[in-house]
Amino acid sequence: MLASTALVMVMTPGLAFFYGGMVGAKSVLNMLMMNFCTIGVVSTLWLLYGYSEAFGDDAYSGLIGDLSHALLRDTQGTLSGPAGHQIPTMAFVMFQLMFAVITTALISGSIAERAKFWAWILFVIGWCTVVYFPVAHWVFSFSGFTDTDASGISDTIGGWITNDLGALDFAGGTAVHINAGAAGLAVAVVIGRRRGWPASTPRPHNVPFTLLGAALLWFGWYGFNAGSALGANDLAALAFTNTTIATGAGSLAWIIVEQVRDGKPTTLGAASGAIAGLVAITPACGYVDSIAALAIGVVAGIVCALAVALKFTFRYDDSLDVVGVHLFGGLTGTLLVGVFADDAVNPAGHNGLLHGGGSTQLSRQAIAAGAVFAYSFLCALVIAWLIDKTVGFRINKHDEFDGIDESEHAESAYDFGSAAKPAPVRATPARRPRERLDSEPIPNSVPPQDRSPRRYNSEPIPRQPPPDLSGARRPPERGFHDEPMPRPRPGPYRPM
Repeated sequence: MLASTALVMVMTPGLAFFYGGMVGAKSVLNMLMMNFCTIGVVSTLWLLYGYSEAFGDDAYSGLIGDLSHALLRDTQGTLSGPAGHQIPTMAFVMFQLMFAVITTALISGSIAERAKFWAWILFVIGWCTVVYFPVAHWVFSFSGFTDTDASGISDTIGGWITNDLGALDFAGGTAVHINAGAAGLAVAVVIGRRRGWPASTPRPHNVPFTLLGAALLWFGWYGFNAGSALGANDLAALAFTNTTIATGAGSLAWIIVEQVRDGKPTTLGAASGAIAGLVAITPACGYVDSIAALAIGVVAGIVCALAVALKFTFRYDDSLDVVGVHLFGGLTGTLLVGVFADDAVNPAGHNGLLHGGGSTQLSRQAIAAGAVFAYSFLCALVIAWLIDKTVGFRINKHDEFDGIDESEHAESAYDFGSAAKPAPVRATPARRPRERLDSEPIPNSVPPQDRSPRRYNSEPIPRQPPPDLSGARRPPERGFHDEPMPRPRPGPYRPM
């Protein structure tokens, strides 16, 4: 569990590289900072009241936990989990903390290149408190899981989606991806479009950064999905396998869509398709077999590749496609659980549509997805609007034009003005030209030229003998008053 926790932690720096490569060169530091500092902010909130709000004993109809574990009280030295699979509660606390961090960091991609840094920090505090911690209670807090005794029994009551509704979400399709995607859409609407969007937007400044970030996310996702089995067991191995298959299928499906639609597969498309496959398999990886995982990856790659174009239709500037990938990918995976779920794979689950379960599980999945989307979107909209009207959420147009790194952090990722300084010019005393003698040639004078006539400026023309006019007819003599003689016709010009 500690290794899985560390893997999930690596996902946030990986997300920083994934997002940072897709923004302009003058905005990359701000993108890295928004993700990196989220770790510190959410960790502090988690210590103060976040864990208790998410996994404390239910305080009101499955909507929120109480404050019995504020400041992580009664977590050290206790166990959580069913009999035979108990783990230290503190390990579970840290594992779930990393889920809270990466979920919040995902939202930053929707408002890249135009949000004030401290306004973002205020949003993180408000959104985690009002949205993420309660939603985590709805989805992840199983009744009787935490604070168990030696026999695995606990009297804690969890959230309504997982316990009352019976929706399935193995690792966070609703609590993580639909939650973050809905919030990203709301904040993008409040903060507005980038200057000149969509006619002119900065090109990704470092595509290798993005591919590196996608690889780190894929690597960390094994802790995200396989770690949610809460043990090194057959279920963890199944989740690991399904994660790999769906991710590869999603990447291939995305670049095939690009080939058909645009004529070329792109590196960004391959990276984005991999993330789409990871997102979609997250809620399903512990409830479906590997053939279903392949199908989920293909569907997610196609759906998300088409969904990213919706921002141009509905005119919302989702800078780095948080809505297109995470919202639509999370919806796809959550709903397909109701289609492909098989209780032979995981007895803790339910049969989906294709395994004799009818539409019951599919309707449960739809209710869970709709509830999380509506709650997260409305709350994020209000929180972002309040921040925008009080301290202001967006940088001014001049700072946006010059680059957000300089205006918000007084530094730049790359030194564009590091040209070498010119060497200083040393003054030398002027020299007086010496007098020239009459016999000396004049410097830089043109040498004398051969004045003989030449053909084609190179070959000398030989001198011709005078023509013999003895046999020629003499022209008639003309008197003084006769008409003037016609002027001779000019011949070819030859220089003398």
